[in-house]
Amino acid sequence: MLLDRAVLENPYPFYLQLQTQAPVWRVPGTEVFVVTSYALLEEAAARVEDFSSNMRCLLYRDEDGLPARLSFGEAGIQALATADPPSHGVHKRAVFPEFVGKRMSLLEPEIAELATSLVERAIDRRNVDFMAEVGNLIPITVINRLIGFRNSNLERLLQTAFDSTALVGGALSQQQLFECVGRSVETQSWIAEQVAAAAAEPGDDILTSIRNGVESGAFSASEGTGILMILLAAGGESTTSLLGNAVRILADNAELQQKLRQQPDLIPAFVEEVLRLEAPFRSMLRSVPKDTTLGGVEIPAGSTVLLFWSAGNRDPAAFENPEELVLERPRRHLTFGKGIHHCVGAPLARIEGRTVLSVLLERTSSFTLDADQPPQWVESLQVRRYERLPLTLVPR
Repeated sequence: MLLDRAVLENPYPFYLQLQTQAPVWRVPGTEVFVVTSYALLEEAAARVEDFSSNMRCLLYRDEDGLPARLSFGEAGIQALATADPPSHGVHKRAVFPEFVGKRMSLLEPEIAELATSLVERAIDRRNVDFMAEVGNLIPITVINRLIGFRNSNLERLLQTAFDSTALVGGALSQQQLFECVGRSVETQSWIAEQVAAAAAEPGDDILTSIRNGVESGAFSASEGTGILMILLAAGGESTTSLLGNAVRILADNAELQQKLRQQPDLIPAFVEEVLRLEAPFRSMLRSVPKDTTLGGVEIPAGSTVLLFWSAGNRDPAAFENPEELVLERPRRHLTFGKGIHHCVGAPLARIEGRTVLSVLLERTSSFTLDADQPPQWVESLQVRRYERLPLTLVPR
């Protein structure tokens, strides 16, 4: 059931079944384990020696519809989100300053200007695919500027971001997985060239920070490229998903739309509930270096564990009325991870989310789903993103 199309599109009843019957569940016939309860997700995230972030395999859908593993063992480059201590701390310190403070506040007006331009163009067209016209474009543009890539092809970078998450999405066939790897290798080479060129053109950006880290010997050039690939994927994918999910919820709820127009100070709280209800990254992969247990379940060394943040976010043991959107709900969701691997880009995602929604609500009197074209989800175990989200926009 894990990779069944109907379950991928609406996984929450299945999550609830697992939480009730098997909060740590071994997928039959595999060495893949799924964790769905809030408490056990917190525990696993804290036990970094038992549940390593190192990526030792890629998941794909085998001929029986089960998640199979393409293992590469020690051959992979572990960077930032896939690195364990002490490397993780070194990588995080190289990029974290650029995600906070002055740099972040300087980006906010740029995000608002970009959002205004794209939303107004979409309104002029009235009937649009929100993802193609707005949702996909803003996050990849912003992360490109923050990283500091030179002479970028945004369409290519966006495809790389989507390919990177497809690689760990578990829904591709083995052949599709290989094709995806091939496309990503091309962009990795381009990013490596960008890092090398940053020595001649230093700037106030992440690219320069990565170059400095390589030159100082803090990490290798391959690790530096890996860090940038992860930032590109996370920055391009997570906020894209957040924007689509938020707009879909509002398109289905005219009353909530009007409430947020009348009380825009509630938009940040709405963003948090969207992040909880529809986590952009549904799950994250962990490898098991030694025999261990979780929730009373034995997990052998070499296993792959999927931490389903999206399930924990709707765990009835952790949230009252978890299926309901409650603007007053305290913020304790797991969407950006937990512990040392809490997402460094979380503040940026929140800024983009509230800024784009504010602009969209200010400049429309209403927006609804296109009655003739239903929304379409990306098929993935990891991401919760709309491939297409056709809307009808009515200007204010």
